[in-house]
Amino acid sequence: MSSTQSPEIARIVSLPFDENTYLIGISGRPDCVVVDPGLQPGKILSKLDSSGLIPAAVLNTHGHSDHIGGNEALLNRWPQCPLVIGHGDAYKLTDPVANLSAMFGANLISPPADVLLAEGDTYEAAGMTFRVLETPGHSAGHIVFVLENFETPILIGGDMLFRGGIGRTDFPDGDAEAMERSIVEKLYTLDDDTIVYPGHGPETTIGYEKRHNPFVRG
Repeated sequence: MSSTQSPEIARIVSLPFDENTYLIGISGRPDCVVVDPGLQPGKILSKLDSSGLIPAAVLNTHGHSDHIGGNEALLNRWPQCPLVIGHGDAYKLTDPVANLSAMFGANLISPPADVLLAEGDTYEAAGMTFRVLETPGHSAGHIVFVLENFETPILIGGDMLFRGGIGRTDFPDGDAEAMERSIVEKLYTLDDDTIVYPGHGPETTIGYEKRHNPFVRG
C-alpha cells in the first residue's frame, strides 16, 4: 500500500566528478539512508549534522571510487552503521585497481560491506523499503534501488540512466549490450512517473527517458 507521503531527498555533489550523494529520509524521523557517499565526505557530514540526521545505512549502487569515497569517513563516525552493496561489486570496495582509484594515484580503500544484495532482495532502513534490481552494464555488479511505497515511485539509479544519457561502459567490466538490456528490461518496465535520481546530473523520469533518451529508447 502506497503512502501519500514522499521521502525527503537531499543531494550533495562531490568533486571532481560531480557525483551525486543522496540523503533519503522520512520527515519527522531522525534517521536516514546515505546513498553513494562521494569523494568530499566533509560536505556529507556537514549536511547530516546541520539536518540533525543519523545514517541508518550506507548504500552503494556500485563500487567505483567516486561513489564509495566517503564510506570510510561515515563509518568512522558511525561505526555501527551497515555498509550495503550488491554482491557482484563488493570486492571493489577494498581493491583500488577494481574501484578505479589506482588509475588516479589515489589507492582508495573502503571498509568491506556488511550486507550483500542481489536481484529481488529488499532492504529496510530508516522506515523505508528498498527493492533491489541487478543492472549490469556500467559495472558488472551494479544495482539500483526502487522505493515504491510512496505516492510517486523513486529509482536511485547510480550510473545507469541519466537525463538524456547513460553511464559509461568503457571501464574494465563495463558492457554496452548489458547496459541496454538492463535499461530496457529493468528500468523502462518501471512506471513512467518514476522519478530517477542518478549518480551524476539532474533528476529525470522513466517516461521522459523512454521517449527522449538518444541512447536507449523505450
